[in-house]
Amino acid sequence: MAQATEKHPEQQPALKAGAIGFVDALVIGLAATSPAYSLAAVIGAIAAAVGVYAPGALLASFVPMALIATAFLYLNRVDADCGTTFSWVTRAMGPWFGWIGGWAIAMTGILVVGSLADVGVSFTLRTFGADAAADNAWIRMPLAVLLIIALTYVCILGADVSAKLQNALMIAQVASLLAFAVVAITRAVTDNTPGAVSPIDPSLSWLNPFGAGGSGLTTALLLGVFAYWGWESAVNLSEETKGASSTPGRAAVLSTVILLVTYVAVAVAVVSFAGTTWLTDNADSEEAIFADLADLVMGPWGWVVLASVATSAIASTQTTIIPASRTALSMARRHALPASLGRIHPQHRTPDVSTWTVAAIAIAWYVGIYQISDNALFDSLTALSLLIAFYYALTGIACAVYHRKHLLESPKNLLLIGVGPLVGSALLIWLLVLSVRDMSDPENSYSGVSWLGVGPPLVIGIAIFLVGVAFMLFWRVKDGRYWQERASLPDPDVVHGIKAGTADPDGLEG
Repeated sequence: MAQATEKHPEQQPALKAGAIGFVDALVIGLAATSPAYSLAAVIGAIAAAVGVYAPGALLASFVPMALIATAFLYLNRVDADCGTTFSWVTRAMGPWFGWIGGWAIAMTGILVVGSLADVGVSFTLRTFGADAAADNAWIRMPLAVLLIIALTYVCILGADVSAKLQNALMIAQVASLLAFAVVAITRAVTDNTPGAVSPIDPSLSWLNPFGAGGSGLTTALLLGVFAYWGWESAVNLSEETKGASSTPGRAAVLSTVILLVTYVAVAVAVVSFAGTTWLTDNADSEEAIFADLADLVMGPWGWVVLASVATSAIASTQTTIIPASRTALSMARRHALPASLGRIHPQHRTPDVSTWTVAAIAIAWYVGIYQISDNALFDSLTALSLLIAFYYALTGIACAVYHRKHLLESPKNLLLIGVGPLVGSALLIWLLVLSVRDMSDPENSYSGVSWLGVGPPLVIGIAIFLVGVAFMLFWRVKDGRYWQERASLPDPDVVHGIKAGTADPDGLEG
C-alpha cells in the first residue's frame, strides 16, 4: 500500500528542528493541561459527585489517559508529524477519519482559548485585589483578547521562546500548588481550620476509584478526563523537538504521571481541609472555588493560590494554540486544508498563518458566545468533552490498526500498542456515550435552557462535527488530492528501532 504522502519543496522552509529539548516538551505538555485551573474548575463538582472519593475518581480518570498517551508515544515513533492524530489516523484508517480527527483537535483549541484567557485575566486581577474589575466583563474581555494576541505572537516567535516562557510559568504554578497542598493538609490534620469548613483526616480509602459508584462516579470520570486533557501538546511539537521520534512521546507519558500525582495530592488536600459539605455547597462556583479556598487556607498569602490559577490559565492559553495551529499546518501541507495555512515564517520557522488564524477564530468565538451569556461560554466548554473523547479514542484505535502486523511479535507489543490503546479507546467511547446522554438534558447545562429540545452543550458539540463534515465534503470537491491517500503500514525497521540507529530504543520489543 502507498505511503501517506511526502513533504513537497514548496512547503519549505521547514519548522525549526531541535528548537526544544525533553524538559521543554514536558513543561509544555503539563502547561497545556492547565493543572491549577483544571483542578479549580472540577474539584468542587467531583467532590459533590463522589464525596471523599474525589482523589480516587481522579486516579481512575488517569487510566484511559495513560493508555492513550502510550498510543501517542508509539505512533509518534513511526511518524513524527506535528499533525499527530490527523496524520496517524490518515495512515491507519484513511483520509476520511483522518480529516475529521484533525478537525476535532483544531476545534478544541478554538473553543477553549478564549475561556482560558478570560480566567487568566480574571485571576490576575484578583491576585492584585482588583475584584471589581475581574467581575466586569467589559474590562475583562478586552484584556483577554489582548492576552490572546500577545501569546499568539510569542508562539510565532518560535517553540524555543514559548518554552522559556512556559518554564517560568510552570515553576510558579507548581510551587504555588505544592504550598497550598502542604498548608491545607497540615491545617486539616492539626484541626487548625476556620469554622466555615469541616476538616477530615486523610485516608487511603479515598483512593478507591469505586468507593462512591453509581452515576456520581460517571460524572466524576467525565470531569477528570477534562482535567487531564492537553498533555499531547508536547507531541504536536515533535518536528521542533530534539529526538523527534522519541522525546515528545516520552514527555507526553511522563506529563500524565506528574499530573496524576499533582491532582491526587491537591484533591486530598482540598477534601481534607474543606470537607465534603463545604465543597458540595460551593460546587457551582467553578474555578472561583479556589479563590474562596485561597483565603481560608493561606490567609494573607491567599494571593499565592490566585496567582497559581492565573499563571496556569495564561500558560495554557498559549500552549493550547499550538496543537490547533500545528494540526492545521499538517493538514494544509497534505492538501486537506487551504495551502495558505501551511505557510512557515521564513525567519521564525513557525506556522504563522495557521497560528494567527486559530487565534482570530478563537477570539471571534469567545466574544460571540459571550454575547449570548457567560453560561453559554461554559456550555461550549462542556461540549469539549465530546471532541476530546472522540479524537483520543480515534488515536487509540489507529495505534492498534496501524501496528496490526506487529501485535503478536511479543506480549509487550500486544499490551502496549494493541490491547492498551484499545481499552483506553473503549473507556473513552463509553464516557462519550454517557456525555451525550447527560448533555441531552437541558437541566445539566450551565444555561439551564433547551436548544432544539436538548442541552446547549450537545447542540454545540454536534454542530461543530456537522460543520466539519460539511467543510470536509466541500474541500473534497475543491481539492481531492488528500483523498487519494490510502491507509498504510509502518516501516518494520522503524517499529523495531533499527532506523533510529539502535535496537529497540523505546523498549517496544519483548
